[in-house]
Parts: sequence; C-alpha cells; structure tokens
Amino acid sequence: MLTLFVLAHYGHHLLSSMVSPLLPFIRITFTIDVAQAGGLVSAFTIAYGVSQLPAGWLADRLGRRVLIAFGISGVALCGLLAGIAPNYGLMIIFMVLLGLFGGGYHPASAPLVASLVEPNRRGWALGIHQIGGTASNLSGPLIAAGLASYLGWRSAFMIPGAVVIILGIALYLLIGSSQKVAKPVNAAGSPVKIEPLETHHNISNLIAYTIIGTAGQVFISSVISFMPLFMVDQLKESAGLAAALQSIIYLGGLPAGPLAGYFSDRVGAKRMLIVAGLATGPVIALLNLVTSIWVSIPMLLALGALMFTMMPISEAYIINQTTELNRSTVLGIYYASSRGGSGFLILGIGYLIKRLGFYPTFITAGTALLVIVVGCVIFLWSQRRKALTG
Repeated sequence: MLTLFVLAHYGHHLLSSMVSPLLPFIRITFTIDVAQAGGLVSAFTIAYGVSQLPAGWLADRLGRRVLIAFGISGVALCGLLAGIAPNYGLMIIFMVLLGLFGGGYHPASAPLVASLVEPNRRGWALGIHQIGGTASNLSGPLIAAGLASYLGWRSAFMIPGAVVIILGIALYLLIGSSQKVAKPVNAAGSPVKIEPLETHHNISNLIAYTIIGTAGQVFISSVISFMPLFMVDQLKESAGLAAALQSIIYLGGLPAGPLAGYFSDRVGAKRMLIVAGLATGPVIALLNLVTSIWVSIPMLLALGALMFTMMPISEAYIINQTTELNRSTVLGIYYASSRGGSGFLILGIGYLIKRLGFYPTFITAGTALLVIVVGCVIFLWSQRRKALTG
C-alpha cells in the first residue's frame, strides 16, 4: 500500500514540477519579464497553499479518497489546459486552477500514510512517501527540457497531463476508501493504537517548530523557482540546459527525505528541524558565490537535501501532536503556510531581482531566513528555561 502512495505522490507533483523549468520558454512566447514569469509560479503556489485549508477540513469530514483523486487527475487536467493557453492572462488562470485542484492531496494522503505503520515509524513512512514527490520533481525538469526543446514547451504540459489524468483515475480505484486502508499491527498481530507521541505539548512550541520547518521550505522553494532564469540571464546558459539542471535540486532531495524520516524517529524531529533550519539561510546566501554551472551543482544539491529533510520531519512532528479527528485539518494549515507562503515570497524575490539583481537578492533572502530561525530558537530556549525553573 505504501508503494501505491509513492506512485500517487509522483503523479500529483509531475505537472507542477514543470512550471519553473519552462519559464525561459514561456517568457519568450508571451514576451514577459522576470517578475511576470515569477507570477506564474506565484499564481500556482498561492492557490495551492490557500486551497489546503478547506481541503484539510473536508478530508476529515468527507473522506480522503476523492481529494486524492482531484489532487492527481484534477491537477493534470489543469496542466493540460495550461499547455493550450493562448496568452499570459489565461495561463495565470490555469495556474490558479492547477493550485486549487492540487490542494487536497497532502492533507488527505499524509494521515493515511501515517496510519499504515506504528507511531515510532511514522517519520520513516512519510520519508518513503516523499520519494514519489521528489522523484517527480527530479524527472519533471528533465521531461520538460526534453519535450520543450524538441516539441515546444506546450507539449511538456499536454503529453504528461494526458497520462497523469489516467493515472489518477486508476489510483482512485486501487486505493479504495480511506476506511479500508490497512491498520498497523504489532508483533503479536494485535492492532496498534495510534496516539500522539506527545499528548501534553505546548502549543506555542508547536507553532515555533512549525515556523522553522515552514520558513525553510518557503525560502528554498521561492529562490529555486528563479534558478532557471538565473542560469539563463546571469550564467548565459541555454534555456534547455537551465531547465534540465533544475533536477539537481531534487537529486539532492531524493535520499534526504527517507533518511531524515528514519533519523527523526530516533533522534527526534525537533532537533533535526533546528539543525536544518539554521543551515538553510547560509546556504541560500552562499548562492552569491555561484559564477558557473559547476559551482551551482553542490549548492543546488544542498538546497534540495535541506528542503526535503524538513518536509517529512515537519509532517511527522505535526501528526504526532494531533488526533485522527483533526489531523488533516491541522496539516492543511501547515501545508497552506509551507506551500502557499512561497507564492507570496516569490513575488517579493522577483521584485528584488528586478531591482537589485540576483546576487544581492540571494544574500538578502538567506539573511532574512536565518533571522527568523534564530528568533524561533531563542524563543524555544526561553520556553524551556521557564519550564525547568517552574
């Protein structure tokens, strides 16, 4: 069953993973600038984030199967329509619809994945599930680059879109209703009772840890959305190569998700979130040193590893603080922030690039993230001192 969810995760992200790599091609067709090109990514990510809120609530009340189907076939249909968009305005509309349809997948799927294993293995299961999304983001830029270079950028939306629509329908039938998902059992064959690991958690600490994981993902996602344009405009590489090199980010994330989930089950998600959060800001700032494709590769690998480290451990941490009755709702809030937040930040990043250039923007973004994470760490430290002193 876990393998089935990995496949579902792959189909969910495939079309959206092609938007950023195709920006250099789309920019030429619609004659738009860097900020407007970033607006296409923002249109998707803002809608994607906002839709997580009602989707999580609906998943807890109406069931998760339908929302997963919409999150796969619905996204694919909107991606296909984006491939035939005659102008920039309609392209924006289709990006919004793509985000709206996609919002239901994660709040619906993560609790089902967590229910397949014992509580002390949730991080591992969510890390394995992350492989599907990472593999999609890894292969998406390569597929986009190949199709766009030989058949035009529109084919990169239309051909995979038609395939993923069929995949979504097939998975809807195979997954079945959420009530039929197998319940985990212990060594004696008895059902395992799924309860939060920390039943007396402090809500302010929960918010602080979630901010660390969310902020790291938002800043990385926002910055890497402009990497294909950075490689074309700053490094003078071809649009096709720039699109393909986007996959390097997800190559770094492919092993990071499962490993992060595995270790979070053993050393704790809190510690891993703090370490990853403190490392991310400096790595973003160090993009200021990228002057060639070869220098960019280790930086992109590091960003991918950090982003996909924070994803499963944030999910595992939140799931361990919630009950089955409100799990999708709380996850919906988290996904709305982590996915939708980048949509707003992308607009700011695009503006800064237009006004200051790429390199000063990288330094500004990295510094801002580091300030946020350090602020959260100081807050958590103060809360711990209060608890110890009574």
